[in-house]
Amino acid sequence: MKTIYLLRHAKSSWKDADLSDIDRPLNAKGKKDATMMGKYFFKKRVRPELIVSSPAKRAFKTASIVAEELEYGEKNIHIDMRLYGANTDLLFEILQQLENNLQRVMLVGHNPAFTNVIELLTGASIDNLPTCGMARIDFDTKKWNLIKAQKGQLKMLDYPKKILK
Repeated sequence: MKTIYLLRHAKSSWKDADLSDIDRPLNAKGKKDATMMGKYFFKKRVRPELIVSSPAKRAFKTASIVAEELEYGEKNIHIDMRLYGANTDLLFEILQQLENNLQRVMLVGHNPAFTNVIELLTGASIDNLPTCGMARIDFDTKKWNLIKAQKGQLKMLDYPKKILK
């Protein structure tokens, strides 16, 4: 069994119009949501063996906050430049290239690609993965390169507004 966690970055700040998109930080709500979701994921026994983040400042900060709550060291977070601006096809390719010794991997990145790849992999219609939302998808396979469209099982789809209800 292979498990992928797709975590969309938390809310970012638009205060500084001069910043490039990749350099936008989290805003206060984003930091609060990332901490809350990290604690929630810890209680739900989310235990990735590898966390891979987009290089965008807001994505890496989200990954760092969640990793701290999961007791996964920030220094162990990998940056994959391809996650910034990735489309659905590239995300699918990234997943298929994961090392087979890894069973549970978390990717931290962006919409619309994350929403689209969740729908592609599971056949579920989710419309939108909210900021700081995470999907867990399980695959009944031993090799990442054998994952196929609509063969994944959507086991979790959680986001801040949902868990606060």
